Amino acid sequence: MKVRVWIALGTIYVVWGSTFLAIAVVVRDLPPFLSMGLRHLVAGSVLFGWVWWRRSGKLDIGWREWGAAFIFGGLLFLAGHGGLAWAQQEVPSGVAALLVGTIPLWFAVLAWLALGERLGGRGLVGLVLGFAGLALLVDPSGHEGAKPLGALVIAFGAFAWAAGSIWSRRLPLPSDTLLSAAMAMLAGGTLLAIVSAGTGELNDAHFTPEALRAIAYMVVVGSLIGFIAYVWLLKVAPASTVSTYAYVNPVIAVLLGWAFNDEVITGRTLIAGAAIVVGVALMVSRPGQVEEAPAAEPALAEK
Repeated sequence: MKVRVWIALGTIYVVWGSTFLAIAVVVRDLPPFLSMGLRHLVAGSVLFGWVWWRRSGKLDIGWREWGAAFIFGGLLFLAGHGGLAWAQQEVPSGVAALLVGTIPLWFAVLAWLALGERLGGRGLVGLVLGFAGLALLVDPSGHEGAKPLGALVIAFGAFAWAAGSIWSRRLPLPSDTLLSAAMAMLAGGTLLAIVSAGTGELNDAHFTPEALRAIAYMVVVGSLIGFIAYVWLLKVAPASTVSTYAYVNPVIAVLLGWAFNDEVITGRTLIAGAAIVVGVALMVSRPGQVEEAPAAEPALAEK
């Protein structure tokens, strides 16, 4: 069992860390909302079809559940992934991953404000460190970090991901995690497609082999394989072990961006990244934190 746990952990470390590079590749040729819409519509359709087959078509879902899926999918996939892809047209993938890596910090802030959860000394230090690292990544010139608008959009997406994940516990989503995820992907993909159509993105789309391969990678490896490994880990491994993806993924993304996308790792990025990773590690390891909803990948799903 221990070997399989480490294989699954290694899978989500690499897979979810690599989706930032895949997004950087795809937005060279395809507009951001269109590409993310395709990703989630295809992945959601495959997952929904599999759940439908597994349960012989007996899903017992209606407008109430679909309404919840549109709220959940809108926050995670339209605001989270759509905003991330839009920002990555200019923000390097490694820097974007570090900004998305602040999701656990937003979880803590929301749990404190909305649920009355105490941060504690360790949590407060982690929060200060993490947000100091986030601020350090903002560079008006864009040479050693993210331009303010790009950083703001990614930070808002991280906040929306945390808010949607916490709110999902009160939404009338199906109890079947895979079904909830499939519905959220389909709903989020639909919203992304609507925004894409409304902004005229199809006129700027170039369906190159490289872009299509990147989307296929995000669908099969990022959304399906990575998610299945994550769900399995939640059932067999301690939450503290599973949560380590939150500070491993950004490191993987920075290294992959440097190795395969010619992204420069500056001293500023290293210092900011270290502050965020340490801050998140302190936040994730503190006692009594709010349970994160496991119904979708963090950025992360890639972010």
